Amino acid sequence: MLDMLVSHLEQAVALAPTWGFALIFFFMAVESSFIPFPSEIVMIPAGFLAYRHALTTGNPLTDLALAWGCGLAGSLAGAYVNYGLSLWLGEPFLRKFGKYFFVKPEALDRAEEVFNRYGDMTTFICRLIPVIRQLISIPAGLSRMPLGRFTFFTALGAGIWTAILAGIGWTLGHTAGDLPYRDLVFKGKEMANANLPGLILAGVVAVAAYALIHKLVMRRSN
Repeated sequence: MLDMLVSHLEQAVALAPTWGFALIFFFMAVESSFIPFPSEIVMIPAGFLAYRHALTTGNPLTDLALAWGCGLAGSLAGAYVNYGLSLWLGEPFLRKFGKYFFVKPEALDRAEEVFNRYGDMTTFICRLIPVIRQLISIPAGLSRMPLGRFTFFTALGAGIWTAILAGIGWTLGHTAGDLPYRDLVFKGKEMANANLPGLILAGVVAVAAYALIHKLVMRRSN
């Protein structure tokens, strides 16, 4: 599927100088919703194009920052779609009709299992994990997780992930020469996957530290 998407989205690169940031927001919103769509084919080229002066402002660092901001905003928008629909439609509807909207029962079961076992901070950790990244917003909505906490943890995880992908694209823009769009995406994806275990470990450590500090603060306040 990735090959097919790359071949279609390659045409969008020609629109980057004019519509680049809007396209980043749109495709990252799609990626973060229930529609299966890999973020690598959006944010890695965004970082690459920013380095090559091929986005809207022509200033590499400004373009990189704006690309990251649009990617983060799009990720939040898509996550809000999942959260809101889950809150509104409820679990019975999702279990009955979710398969028609790319939400398979086994995937929903897995997302709910992870969320119920580890709590609402999974909306942070799971933003760094492929496949479950999009679906973790569904059990958050079903459990009526407070919107403020949902926004904070989702933005934290999505912000880190989009920054990593854009950074990989920026690095390839500096080192890789004139890569075809397809090779750029696949090489960047390999780099992201190679560093994923360490990234997840760092996220787990951060969550554990947060939980410990929160526990100590609450104990002192009592």
